[in-house]
Amino acid sequence: QVQLVESGGGLVQAGDSLRLSCTASGRTFGTYPMGWFRQAPGKEREFVAASSGVRTDYSDSVKGRFTISRDNAKKTVYLQMNSLKSEDTAVYYCAVRTIASLTTLYRTESDYHYWGQGTQVTVSS
Repeated sequence: QVQLVESGGGLVQAGDSLRLSCTASGRTFGTYPMGWFRQAPGKEREFVAASSGVRTDYSDSVKGRFTISRDNAKKTVYLQMNSLKSEDTAVYYCAVRTIASLTTLYRTESDYHYWGQGTQVTVSS
């Protein structure tokens, strides 16, 4: 069993930055692929970023503005969000795939086994 707890969301203005954190408990963390997804009001949940431990992947909508990173000793994955736009407003979720891989990246929700409760990010224009 893995528990994920996100934090760092809030209300910011367009152009501002935020850093989301997601801390895992329960199992070895370092070799598990991690992902960030988001769900805006009235829309389906969508992929944002993924980390395999040595590789990263981003959706086109956030590439160049968001950075995913991880601190394996702290069992924490981060999402640094810069140059925020109103269309980034959503509930952000982290997820973990509990099958070890250092190279494969996953963009599909069904590839992940555990999810956090989500943290709200609101960007005012």
